[in-house]
Amino acid sequence: MPPGRGSWVRCLVTGATGYIGGRLVPELLLAGHEVRCMARRPERLRDLPWAGEVDIAGADVNDADAVSKALDGMDVAYYLIHAIGGGDDFAAADRRAAEIFAAAAGEARIRRIVYLGGPASGPGPAGEREPVPGGGLSPHLRSRAEVGEILLASGVPTAVLRAAVIIGSGSASFEILRHLTERLPVMITPRWVGTRIQPIAVRDVLRYLVGCATLPPEVNRGFDIGGPDVLTYADMMRRYAAVAGLPPRVILRVPLLTPKLSSLWVGLVTPVPGRLARPLVESLRTEAVAREHDVSRFVPDPPQGLIGFDRAVELALRRIQDRDVLTRWSSASTPGAPSDPLPTDPDWAGGRLYVDERTRVIDAPSAAVWRVIESIGGQNGWYSLPMAWRVRGFLDRLAGGVGLRRGRRDPCRLRVGDAVDFWRVEEVEPGRLLRLRAEMRLPGLAWLELSVRAEGGRTVYGQRAIFYPRGLLGHLYWRAIWPFHGLVFGGMPRNVAVKALAGSAGVPD
Repeated sequence: MPPGRGSWVRCLVTGATGYIGGRLVPELLLAGHEVRCMARRPERLRDLPWAGEVDIAGADVNDADAVSKALDGMDVAYYLIHAIGGGDDFAAADRRAAEIFAAAAGEARIRRIVYLGGPASGPGPAGEREPVPGGGLSPHLRSRAEVGEILLASGVPTAVLRAAVIIGSGSASFEILRHLTERLPVMITPRWVGTRIQPIAVRDVLRYLVGCATLPPEVNRGFDIGGPDVLTYADMMRRYAAVAGLPPRVILRVPLLTPKLSSLWVGLVTPVPGRLARPLVESLRTEAVAREHDVSRFVPDPPQGLIGFDRAVELALRRIQDRDVLTRWSSASTPGAPSDPLPTDPDWAGGRLYVDERTRVIDAPSAAVWRVIESIGGQNGWYSLPMAWRVRGFLDRLAGGVGLRRGRRDPCRLRVGDAVDFWRVEEVEPGRLLRLRAEMRLPGLAWLELSVRAEGGRTVYGQRAIFYPRGLLGHLYWRAIWPFHGLVFGGMPRNVAVKALAGSAGVPD
């Protein structure tokens, strides 16, 4: 049973498939609130550990009627949607979505909207906008500011939390910091590494978000939130190295690296693709230091104080080492990724599908074969021609795609919605089927299906690569890569069999 009516509220969480949203939901449940999740693709929430404790509403934020239905009966709405890295028109997309949501929230008589924005993204307590320290806002931060203003002007009491770099296992900002520091003992860096930043631990961000559910109705303003440390990005890299037990890093600053060049370099060195890295890098040019700490009047600091940078890094690294990363930046759909029906849906009737299908009988228990299938990708690789996969991933990153470096959330277990290198899990039927949808740059849509079944006392491994071409270029692409399929996909069944046999000891039939 929830606590008394005075503290229990019904919360709608948008962006529940994303990094923050996926962590906020269990925190709200722990606080005793009732939660409904709004997702464009509700099946992406199916395998999450808390899925059975929430109501799930299928809705696209651009569909006003669907948004209104999702908001119906709710008290508080968390708006955690943004189109970062979604192309040149991301600001227009953010604006349109925020306007639809704000109007629907007003009509549904929502008691409060809570929005997580970026530095300087919204007016202060009196509604005024203060000058931004260190220069103007980047396009990404301008868009976040505009969304905050739209929500604050909705007529619904709104709290806009303004956070800079969020430190937590799996966050895009943390992954950039981690990989740059770990992979580059000597770094030639742009001037923005000298910009002052007030990072905040993801645990404190979640504590503030939960606390905002019960703000007094008269509160309609933005709040700066940050941890106890004010650092430059260079300081953050040096302190990360110290916490991680790495040798001291040498950082050389030069004035010639533009944000575009910096983001391309970040895209090559880290798992975060260039089109997502660029808005994050551009934002680092803006000084992000809290101008006030008024939020503590409503959500008091914990007795032990806010989590410092070193402790936040330590906690994040522990989760990574313990394989306990709850959500990652890649949890959200990649901008531009297809949302079309599956190749098994009736919508494909009459369409041309190219299929490469292979099977193999394996003298190992089906559970052993499934364990190999579910472990595919990331550090485990793709069971054929590692160099070919690396080259394909590198070419994808050059084309602005995600490449292979996203890896996996968990090295052994998969759930619907997980990113696996440049694929995303479309379906998992444990012990039977894994379907991956391609998120690399392609002139069409592609899937990889891996299956296992028992047949006449034997285990049969099935594999299908499926491609739906778009236009003439799509057809030419398939024909051009067809000669390589025998090498890449042809070797996978054999190597899956070898790994399954090697790992089958002690696995029941």
